[in-house]
Amino acid sequence: MRKAFILDTNVLLFDPNAIFKFGNNDIIIPIVVVEEIDRFKREMSENGRHARLFSRLIDGMREGGELSKGVKLPNGGMLTVELGGDTPLPIELQMDKADNRILALAITLKKEQPKRPISFVTKDVNLRIKADALGIAAEDYEPSSVEPEQLFSGTGTLSVDAHLVDEFYMNKRLAYPEASRLFKPNQYLILKDSANPNHTAMGRYSKELDCIVPIYKPAEGLWGIFPKNAEQAFAIDALMNDEIKLVSLVGKAGTGKTLMAIAAGLAKTVDEGVFHRLLVSRPVFPLGKDIGFLPGDIEEKLNPWMQPIYDNIDFLFGTSASGSAKGQRRGAGRGTQELMNQGLLQIEPLTYIRGRSIPNQYLIVDESQNLTPHEIKTIITRAGNDTKIVLTGDSFQIDNPYVDSANNGLVYLVDRFKDESISAHVTLTRGERSKLSELASNLL
Repeated sequence: MRKAFILDTNVLLFDPNAIFKFGNNDIIIPIVVVEEIDRFKREMSENGRHARLFSRLIDGMREGGELSKGVKLPNGGMLTVELGGDTPLPIELQMDKADNRILALAITLKKEQPKRPISFVTKDVNLRIKADALGIAAEDYEPSSVEPEQLFSGTGTLSVDAHLVDEFYMNKRLAYPEASRLFKPNQYLILKDSANPNHTAMGRYSKELDCIVPIYKPAEGLWGIFPKNAEQAFAIDALMNDEIKLVSLVGKAGTGKTLMAIAAGLAKTVDEGVFHRLLVSRPVFPLGKDIGFLPGDIEEKLNPWMQPIYDNIDFLFGTSASGSAKGQRRGAGRGTQELMNQGLLQIEPLTYIRGRSIPNQYLIVDESQNLTPHEIKTIITRAGNDTKIVLTGDSFQIDNPYVDSANNGLVYLVDRFKDESISAHVTLTRGERSKLSELASNLL
């Protein structure tokens, strides 16, 4: 017997194409969900766009039949819009709430067809608990979820004979049997001597050359920044490689994701001139309760949101100015505002990125764990010719209430791009900000 899935409003606001994701089963949309969708359609937010898209999808399906009797879906399923159920609920669950009316419909359908498998799909945790208490099977909607623990790390350790490590240093490459099957494109590896663990080398698997090649190690660092561990060395190689057009850095607080990305962007834009501009952006999500509207023009309004980026750039200018003679010439007397005036640096929120084309720029998207898969797609498709995109974030520091650690846009992108030769990913696990920061990340 075909299974029936009852979809909640939050599922359709998260993914308006969810009605096509359940195979050749029956999809039931309660009429109260359509009412709730209607209240969102005028919003200019992501929820509003998804509400309008879903409404257009359903309206287009009316040509295939009456929604009350069922319309066939392209995947063989059946879509039905059901009116409310007449089953009374416990006195604690008032029928004036939309959630409770959906539960009443689910109970009514279960009574009418007791042998039919019926599942209620919602992203509301409390609603799943209430459904379970009423004897209704409930589940979360996670079409492309990847648990952070199962996410592709982008790195690995390879135990080899001593002569292979020596050969790698001598020839600047190492052909390894079945490398294309064992490693992902641009996967970073630590070659470790099986007899002497201290005899090691760091490399990257190149799919084009079908061998392991050495990583890039800047002799003078990046604007005074030197890698403090192997993961940071891998990240710098990915950030500085012009053949890699998409880089994702995932790690807890203090691992150096944003700092390394901005340092590499400045090196490629200001020093080498490979890119015309460094564009740094981040989604606007407050931590805790928002303080309300901010005074001033758009630049003054954005300053509090973009302050973490300014902090990193100011730190880099201070580091480079106190370093070598070359660093002094580059950093002395210059700051964020001067780079902006020269058109080499631009800092802005992601709010207005839709519709843009961004060619020949080094684009950094910070805190990208707060983005949905759809927003990630919107950003990546903005890339023009010779543009490099760097995404940084931590799946355990999410402020967006509509995503979680398993289905945010960052983990979605890492999972989808892990087999592509123009992308690289590095998971950073060791904090280098301070001993206190590292202890807080591990203990709190």
